[in-house]
Amino acid sequence: MKIHLEEIPIRDVVDGYIDDETHGVVGYGGRLNIRPPYQREFIYKDKQRDAVIQSVLNELPLNVMYWSLCPDGTYECMDGQQRTISLCQYAHGGFSVDYRYIHNLQATDKAAYDLFMNSTLMVYICEGTEAEKLAWFKVINIAGEKLTEQEMRNAIYHGPWLSDAKKYFSKTGCPAYQIAQDYMSGAPIRQDYLETVIGWAAHADGVESVEEYMAIHQNDPTAMPLWTYFQTVTDWVFRTFKNHDAGRAKLLRGQPWGVFYADFGKNRYDPDEMEDKIQALLQDEDVTNQKGIYPYLLYGKEKYLNIRAFSPKEKRRKYEEQGGICPKCGKHFEFDEMDGDHIVPWSKGGHTEYSNLQMLCKECNGSKSNH
Repeated sequence: MKIHLEEIPIRDVVDGYIDDETHGVVGYGGRLNIRPPYQREFIYKDKQRDAVIQSVLNELPLNVMYWSLCPDGTYECMDGQQRTISLCQYAHGGFSVDYRYIHNLQATDKAAYDLFMNSTLMVYICEGTEAEKLAWFKVINIAGEKLTEQEMRNAIYHGPWLSDAKKYFSKTGCPAYQIAQDYMSGAPIRQDYLETVIGWAAHADGVESVEEYMAIHQNDPTAMPLWTYFQTVTDWVFRTFKNHDAGRAKLLRGQPWGVFYADFGKNRYDPDEMEDKIQALLQDEDVTNQKGIYPYLLYGKEKYLNIRAFSPKEKRRKYEEQGGICPKCGKHFEFDEMDGDHIVPWSKGGHTEYSNLQMLCKECNGSKSNH
C-alpha cells in the first residue's frame, strides 16, 4: 500500500457536503465518500462533536485522518468519519457551539470564521487493493473507538442487501425502533438491532452464524424478506403477550423473541390467560428472575425463574432438627451429604419457607426430582 501525507483545508473538506439516503454522506466537492460501507453510523455525542469544533477554534490540531484513493480518483474516509461529519455539520449550520452558529461567526467574528474554514487537516492518502485497505482499516480502528462485531461484519459483507437492511434496522429512529423499541436491546446506530434480527433469522433458517447468513444474502437486491420476518415475529409477540406498557419494558427488552417464535410461533395462546400467569409470577416472592417469566411460560422450565433457595442457616437448623436422618430412606448423613428440598414443590404451590423445608440425602433428592 502507498501512503502519503496531505494538508487539506476544512473549507475544501466541507464543500458540497450531503447526507441523505439517496446520495449517502459525501464532502470535498463530492469527491469524498465520508461513510463507505465499512464505516459506522455517526455516533458522536454532542459533547464529543462540540469538542471537535472547539479544538479547531482554539487552534489545537486534530488527530490525523486516513483517506483511501479509489481507481476513479475519488476518496473514501477510512478513519476520521466522526470528526469529518462534525466539521461538515457545523460548517453547514447544523448545530451551535457556545451558542454560536457558523453564520454568527461569519457575521460577528470574521477572524474566527476564517480560522475555522482555513484550518488544515492532516490526511494520509492511502492507495492499494480492497483487501489491503480493509486490513489497514482494522489496524487504525484499534486506536479509536472500536467497532462493534456487527460493524466489522458490515465492513466485510457490504453490498445491496446490507445497504437495504440498514435502512430498516440501523438508523436513529429507524422503522424497527419505532415498532419494537421496548423489545430490543442496544442501539440501532451501533448495529445492535441488525445483529439481533440477523441472529434470529439465521436460527430460523438453520444457518450456523450471523456471518454465514450475511454471506448467503450479501448480493441479494433487497432485505425485504428480513424486514417481513421481523414484522412477523413482533406481531406474534404483540398478539401473545397482552401488556406492552413501558413499565413492562425492562422484562420484555432483550428476550430472544426470534428463537421463541421459531419454537412456538405455530402455537395459539390466550393473551388474557398469559397475562394472569405473568401477574401471579410477578407477585411470587420465590421468583428471583422476573425476566425469566417469558421463557418459563413458553418452555415450562423452572430454571428460568431462579426459584429462591433455602438459606444455609435454614438448612443447618433443619438438619439438626432431623438429627441428620433422611426422611425418605431413614439413613444418617453428614450435613454436606444432604440437600434442602421443598416438601411441597414450588410448581404445586409450595413456597420457600421454613415449614416447607426438609433435608434429603443427595440420592433421594435426585430421585425425587426425577418424578
